[in-house]
Amino acid sequence: MVLASRSPARLATLSSAGVRPDVLVSGVDEEQILADAAQRFGDLDPVDAVLLLAQAKAEDVASALESGDMETESEGDRIVVGCDSMLEIDGVIYGKPADADEARERWRAMRGGRGVLHTGHWIVDLRDDEAGGTGATLGSTSSTTVWFANLDDAEIDDYVATGEPLEVAGAFTIDGLGGPYVDRIEGDHHGVVGLSLPLLRELLGEIGVPWRKLRTS
Repeated sequence: MVLASRSPARLATLSSAGVRPDVLVSGVDEEQILADAAQRFGDLDPVDAVLLLAQAKAEDVASALESGDMETESEGDRIVVGCDSMLEIDGVIYGKPADADEARERWRAMRGGRGVLHTGHWIVDLRDDEAGGTGATLGSTSSTTVWFANLDDAEIDDYVATGEPLEVAGAFTIDGLGGPYVDRIEGDHHGVVGLSLPLLRELLGEIGVPWRKLRTS
């Protein structure tokens, strides 16, 4: 497997499930992709926006592998996985905050409320025909409702000062320093981290790859 993402949380999620992917980061311009899509189709639903970006990342890395512009450390047949996450609150979608001020403002709006974390997943099957390759390119989106704790201003300032909210979609984590500030969720925990293992398993099943074939431990 090739993970088309620099996210350490996604890599850790796969690793904890026994999968050791190669990591290659795409060079796509996410803002330009969304702007082009909005111009062609109008404003995108967040479910579609994250799926579009996940597809762009996976197909960009897959194309680079096929052309020889990128190489992996391991040899053999490859399946490329791309992901993208956004937080939706009251119909508005949010990615990573631009700076600390935006992260603080975001948390003041989120505290005591809830949002939906959408994570798009896309896979590209680059396996040879002899290895059962399908040439498929397909994906789906995981959506999980998140309830946030009612932080006071001092807690928000302290959390933003750690720098973590600036590195993640929605300005929070559930598996890191932000964990104490998430009251509960409804949906897949892994989807909030950034990669839904159950959904990925389903997508791989559609191209005839059982999860056990990917495990290295």
